[in-house]
Amino acid sequence: MILPFARSMAAVIALAAATAVAAQQESTNRVAAQTDWSVFTEDDPKECWAVTRPKETVNTRDGRVVAVRRGDILLFAFFRPEAGVNTPQITFTGGYPFASGSTVTVDIDGTEFEMFTEGEWAWAASPSDDAKIVTAMKRGSAAVLTARSSRGTVTKDTFSLLGFTAMIEDAENRCAG
Repeated sequence: MILPFARSMAAVIALAAATAVAAQQESTNRVAAQTDWSVFTEDDPKECWAVTRPKETVNTRDGRVVAVRRGDILLFAFFRPEAGVNTPQITFTGGYPFASGSTVTVDIDGTEFEMFTEGEWAWAASPSDDAKIVTAMKRGSAAVLTARSSRGTVTKDTFSLLGFTAMIEDAENRCAG
């Protein structure tokens, strides 16, 4: 079940995240990078995001590792002041449509969180959940996101958190002014 806040933010998040992916793919607006994270910005509308790709990806079906084709696999922390996203919004795209009604488990050094899904996007249920995930990411070394595709494939993507703190702070500062 998607919570009311998540439902009301779903369109904003999906639009912003889709814009961020498209902009990252086409943009030369990468303004900073540190270790495994980068910061991108756009001006119309004003958006700033820190983003990374997984270091490892494992896809399984019926307990067996399988080869699958996936689109971009990205973990974001984004800001979009004009849409009221002034604190970091953690968003994930697994490169495929998630199973209907499924969730994504986020494991940061043994602490687990849950993200809700819609289409190819996943996000936390509330700003307070985002804040908890961000705090864990700042303290952690890796985030492992486990999800299920609409075809039943279970994916496990491991993201490095090296550079996360510096890049999320950089993105926030760029969108603050």
